[in-house]
Amino acid sequence: MSNVAELESRFWKAIKSDMTVMLGLTGVDEDHSQPMTAQLMEGKEHGPIWFFAAKDTNLVREMGGQHRAFLSFAAKHHDLFAWAHGELIVDNDRATLDKLWNRFVAAWYPGGKDDPNLQLIRFEPERGQVWLNDNHLFAGIKMLLGRDPKKEYKDKVAQVRLQH
Repeated sequence: MSNVAELESRFWKAIKSDMTVMLGLTGVDEDHSQPMTAQLMEGKEHGPIWFFAAKDTNLVREMGGQHRAFLSFAAKHHDLFAWAHGELIVDNDRATLDKLWNRFVAAWYPGGKDDPNLQLIRFEPERGQVWLNDNHLFAGIKMLLGRDPKKEYKDKVAQVRLQH
């Protein structure tokens, strides 16, 4: 697989399926990111990526209304890894909140959609890198058969533009 578009597509499918990312702010305590549940709009093939957050968290307080941010992602079965940089934006669009709201989000906010501590934030990814991870057993067998693992791996990593 050498198709950058296919790697990007696999990234979006994995985010939609697995949902947990590590999210942090660029230039603010860069050694710190926190797990967040990523959500995509139903029917969308790509971003933006939405998060429900609490207004009283460091992330929301430090980001202000908008801030450069990064995310790291590992798919559940560790067959795909990625990072992305972009813009994190406070977004209070009620229609978006209504579309993304679900019982898992509701469990965190006792006041429901009108909870005063609820903040919807939007990550607009711009660029990133995606890695596919072959099964290590198969990689070892291929190496024993004389194949160069570096040569086969080069088509499983790509810099991607995530803006749409």
